[in-house]
Amino acid sequence: MPKTKGIPEEQFDRELTIFNNEVERGARFFSAYLTVSVAASSSSVESLLNTAPRFWNTIRDALQITAIIALGRVFDQKTDTYNLDRLLKIAQDNLNIFSKEALGRRKLKLGPKLTPLELEDYLRSAYEPTPEDFRRLRKCVKKWRTIYENNYRNIRHKLFAHTEMLDRAETNALLAKTNIGELQRLFSFLLSLHQALSQLFINGRKLDLSAPAGRTVQDIITQEAERFLLAAAGVT
Repeated sequence: MPKTKGIPEEQFDRELTIFNNEVERGARFFSAYLTVSVAASSSSVESLLNTAPRFWNTIRDALQITAIIALGRVFDQKTDTYNLDRLLKIAQDNLNIFSKEALGRRKLKLGPKLTPLELEDYLRSAYEPTPEDFRRLRKCVKKWRTIYENNYRNIRHKLFAHTEMLDRAETNALLAKTNIGELQRLFSFLLSLHQALSQLFINGRKLDLSAPAGRTVQDIITQEAERFLLAAAGVT
């Protein structure tokens, strides 16, 4: 794994931002792909898409390909640029960046400004993670990485990122491993993981992998795409 340079706190912040960008990008593309596919079940939307079938098939293929490639950038462990393992390793090797003292410095630097008494009261309830916290995170990541490796990595490598000469049977065998619900849960996990790490780093909250509160990027893209397609097709 390539070495990262800089202060550990800055390294983690940078890698966390990259992780967020990759996950949100993949979630947006996958949600848009799924919405276009599901919306086509409406006869009116299907008629609309059939006015430019090659265009819409190209859009769907591009969305699907980019979503799978984004997963590869998150899970693949041999990349020279970024991966999730590096982010977690920085955290595990530098637990002091999550200390109350370090959090207090960040709060004073980033704002909103707190009085010394307000900051002291805030830090009193802040959570400092343990090695066991990150061991549990790694177990969850391993579970989902295994799913990615078993069902999606070869699709990314052989069909999308590095096109190989596969016959129809080989291609169908790869695609047969895909599962829409599984991909939705995978992206939901990654979004939850980012939220948990972000809340720990920024607000000193205990790691929590429950579903993100409020509207996620998946919800927003799904609603926007569905609203557009139905309106364009004249469906009220």
